Amino acid sequence: MNSFYELAKSRYSVRSFDPRQIEEEKLTRILEAGQAAPTAANMQPQQIFVLQSEEALAAIRSVTPFTFKAPTVIMMCADLRQAWRGVDGFNSGQVDAAIVLTHMMMQAWDEGIGSCWARGYDKRLVQQVFGLPEYLEPVAILPLGYPSEKAKPAKGWHDKRKDLSETVHFV
Repeated sequence: MNSFYELAKSRYSVRSFDPRQIEEEKLTRILEAGQAAPTAANMQPQQIFVLQSEEALAAIRSVTPFTFKAPTVIMMCADLRQAWRGVDGFNSGQVDAAIVLTHMMMQAWDEGIGSCWARGYDKRLVQQVFGLPEYLEPVAILPLGYPSEKAKPAKGWHDKRKDLSETVHFV
């Protein structure tokens, strides 16, 4: 990609994956891009589970259909004990984990790896199936893999954007 803007505009949610596994060096760069993400007070509360084994993939597929048969699924969790807290009690864990996951998603696309940010599951089931403690909150999953020949941007959704005047306010 020539620029971040071009990268961001070209990326789309991949919902059809080739079964081949991501090369280790590409997966490492994706994980390192997440490591480079900013978090509140640099607390880094993210806990990243890379699901690749048949057992782990079967477990996540048992609680959500939104893995799209990807060969790798990132399960992003926030350790709520390690997250920065605001004076009003705000816990930054979910936001921090989402920022980390976004960095990973964009690096994946730069590597030629498709993804689809998903949150269609009951976090209590995920915690139960994976034996996660209550303080480790599943924030989202990120199915990862090479887009299949059938993969394409969602018609009518990918390019649909509100006008900046509807979302930006100069004060």
